[in-house]
Amino acid sequence: MSFPDLPSFVQDLEARGQLVRIREEVDANLEVTVIQHRVLAQQGPALLFENVKGCGIRLVTNLYGTPERVERVFGRHPGEIGELLAGIATEFIPPRPAKLWHARGKIARLLQARLTTVRRAPVLAEVREPATLDRLPCLTCWPLDGGPFFTLPLVHTCHPETGVGNLGIYRMQRYDATSTGMHWQIEKGGGFHFQKACEHQQPLPLSVILGGPPALTFAAIAPLPEGVDERILAALIMGRPLEMITRRTTGHQIPARAEFVIEGSVTPGDNRHEGPFGDHLGHYSHSADFPVFRAHRLLSRRNPIYPATVVGKPPQEDFYIGCALQEMSLPILKVMHPGIKDLWAYPETGFHPLAVASITERYPREALKQACAILGQGQLSLTKVLILVNGDVANIRDFRQVSRSLWQNLDAADGLHLLAPTAQDTLDFTGPAMNTGSRLILLATRRAQPLRQVTPPPPPPPAEVHPGIVRMAPFGEAFLMVQVRAGAERDQLVAALRRHPATAPRLFHVLVSEDVPLDDTMLMLWGWFTRFDPLADLHPAERTLDGNRLILQFPIAIDARWKPGYRQPVAFDPATVAAVDKKWSRLGI
Repeated sequence: MSFPDLPSFVQDLEARGQLVRIREEVDANLEVTVIQHRVLAQQGPALLFENVKGCGIRLVTNLYGTPERVERVFGRHPGEIGELLAGIATEFIPPRPAKLWHARGKIARLLQARLTTVRRAPVLAEVREPATLDRLPCLTCWPLDGGPFFTLPLVHTCHPETGVGNLGIYRMQRYDATSTGMHWQIEKGGGFHFQKACEHQQPLPLSVILGGPPALTFAAIAPLPEGVDERILAALIMGRPLEMITRRTTGHQIPARAEFVIEGSVTPGDNRHEGPFGDHLGHYSHSADFPVFRAHRLLSRRNPIYPATVVGKPPQEDFYIGCALQEMSLPILKVMHPGIKDLWAYPETGFHPLAVASITERYPREALKQACAILGQGQLSLTKVLILVNGDVANIRDFRQVSRSLWQNLDAADGLHLLAPTAQDTLDFTGPAMNTGSRLILLATRRAQPLRQVTPPPPPPPAEVHPGIVRMAPFGEAFLMVQVRAGAERDQLVAALRRHPATAPRLFHVLVSEDVPLDDTMLMLWGWFTRFDPLADLHPAERTLDGNRLILQFPIAIDARWKPGYRQPVAFDPATVAAVDKKWSRLGI
């Protein structure tokens, strides 16, 4: 089943018992975040808020908060969409009659992947000019956010020279009734279009879509090659043409069944301070100058629903969205790079901080070639730590299995590659400046015999090692997680871990802060990979030179503690939590 718009998806979820209508008054300022967080943590339903404080517009969140609801959007396992796309290369080339006949079902679906122009559109039921963005229930998600934000806007732009379209999701801080920030992160298609507009010193028209077919949201996030229009992918997911209407005001084609469309432009040199914002890395991201979006008009359908999402420490909705898009993308990546068996960017870390690939190595050191190929692929180029293991690792999504492969196969002499300086994800705050940082590649492949076969001993009581250690826990064989008291001196901790016979054998000693629980794998990965920069925070037992190459010797300490200058982790406002507690029984959840 495909969903042509947001109301049809809401109705389907409600019929299946996967949506709750909340009629109690709820504040878009902080309260929605607390409610959604509790519901999502229990794999609960989507939430339709019908009485948003000070606003007459309904608000829906947590639409994609379970794998089942995500798969409902695709109408099948997301990997099947990827297999369909990969089949174009493997089945249709060269085109032979027998192949085409056998694949006629796939061809029929591919032919539906197009845009179709209609004359009438529900989104044109109401047009407000000038725009009235202050009537929309934008969320203020976290106490230190710079203000209310559009958190699920689909931003459409066209390349100023070629006219090729791009659709992406970028947070937008609402400044007033007619302007917002436009947070174009590094490596984003809309940002590239604006860069070209700046070269020509001309405004860039924007159409900001709220709602529409759920497939459109997934397509906007999908890591497609630059220059590929995401709207075509949305039609492919739906299995039907995407209905569009042409606007003379912007020259854009917009989804006819969107809930809202905000039309306007961004002008070179028109910047304003934006943020902070509690983002999907679980911390408040950088506050900096970004372009200002000037909204000219607001289009909406009758009785619209405003879509929003909340991000923060995992898991949130983006956890399940990102997992599905990875499943969809993998078959295509494997066609492009046959040596790759599996690839997984860990959603627990916010995706970009950690990715693991299993490969088949056909000749010595091919793993480095595969690593470079992965780091050359679109948004994968922003991966901070990339680990490559043998194809016989059963499940690379289980980090303990990855740790075992590193223990058996990682050689400090040829398996560690530190790249610096490099570009970095805009949301990553660990580098020396915004958009800058470093990369770490770990290669644990192609060993005839394991380098290490004896399992290291369990960690001793913390007091035996150092008084600054609160707790220690192994994370597979290669890593020892070390929870450290605030103020403990790093060099003394590292020296003590190297001296003790029960801790010294580990390849890596990972120092984390007290707010990182060692009994919760998800939050342990989050607290580790969001809080260290490879260049600054790797402390090896020894550094040696082999010709011109620097070699780091084990054990290597990874200082993944929260440090002064880092962004603060997000946390709920206690007064808001108390207010939600008070009304919880009336929410009907």
